[in-house]
Amino acid sequence: MRIGVLGAGAIGGFVGGCLLAGRADVIFVGRQARGTVWQQDGLRLTDLDGRDDVIGPERIAYCDTVSSLRGCDVVLVAVKSGQTADAAASLSPVLAAGTPVLSLQNGIENTATLKRVLPSAKVLRGMVPFNVTMPGPAHLHRATEGEIVVEDDPAMVSIAPFFRAGGLPLQLRHDMEAVQWAKLLMNLNNAVNALSGLPLRQQLGMRGFRRCLALSQREALSLLVAEGRVRPARLTPLPPSWLPTVLDLPDGLFRMLASRMLKIDETARSSMADDLAAGRFPEVDWINGELVALAAKLGRSAPVNARLCALVKEAAAHGLKPWQPAALLEELERVARPLAQRTGGHAVEVGDDRGGS
Repeated sequence: MRIGVLGAGAIGGFVGGCLLAGRADVIFVGRQARGTVWQQDGLRLTDLDGRDDVIGPERIAYCDTVSSLRGCDVVLVAVKSGQTADAAASLSPVLAAGTPVLSLQNGIENTATLKRVLPSAKVLRGMVPFNVTMPGPAHLHRATEGEIVVEDDPAMVSIAPFFRAGGLPLQLRHDMEAVQWAKLLMNLNNAVNALSGLPLRQQLGMRGFRRCLALSQREALSLLVAEGRVRPARLTPLPPSWLPTVLDLPDGLFRMLASRMLKIDETARSSMADDLAAGRFPEVDWINGELVALAAKLGRSAPVNARLCALVKEAAAHGLKPWQPAALLEELERVARPLAQRTGGHAVEVGDDRGGS
């Protein structure tokens, strides 16, 4: 099986590298400067559980043109959400009809975009729960835990052994929309982390920043209840509806109840923080902005997530001045206050969130 990886950044590089380590045939498409380094020095893969693999440079097939993916049996798409439409358009003349295309991207709408531009392909949803850092140009490190979740489909059943051989066992599920919404709830921390200027573990260890995330998640859960279409899947020991309450807890209690959430390397940062540091436009419109769009569709508002979008874009345009937790919380509470006053300050019930276990 020949596996193409379109978007050889942190996630695409790590997943593709693990597949190579499992002896799969992989071809990467990404920035040529990165490929030059990998093809010269090889690729090192490490993780917080002790993995340390080195892929020799002679095994790395890396191109900067999408046409090199012609003939692949499956293509993994790992580009940033804002690049999805262009990436799909470049794939269109290359892929044979029926070729599986697996999205390993953040957000909710990328698979819909891929399906629209690639109507003859077999587009499937995927969700990557872990964070990958780049300690060096040829070194990728998985800094948090979790298993990749993909749509239960015969195409994924046939590729699963290659992932398993590479140390990345797949979960096959039928409720991928609910899974993606659950991931988006967790990804709402990306904006808070980026604005904090801190590593993830340090930021999550500070109650003020956690309360900012809780405000964002409560707003999201309220909108999902109002829409009534999907409940986020349960991906952690805690039901999604409990997360804001746990985030609000004092630091000591939070560490006791959410130790798994804090199983993070000390240097790990969110992908949005990495984007700001690298001068790339952040994916905030496809994460927090997804809730702003949903609110508009429902004739409602999402002031907390709208403000986080604006602050991240401001940081991207003018440079990041890290926020202190109390100041960011005060800013988000300020924009949320008028909505709370209009609704009488009542909390919204979000059901038992059993989802798919």
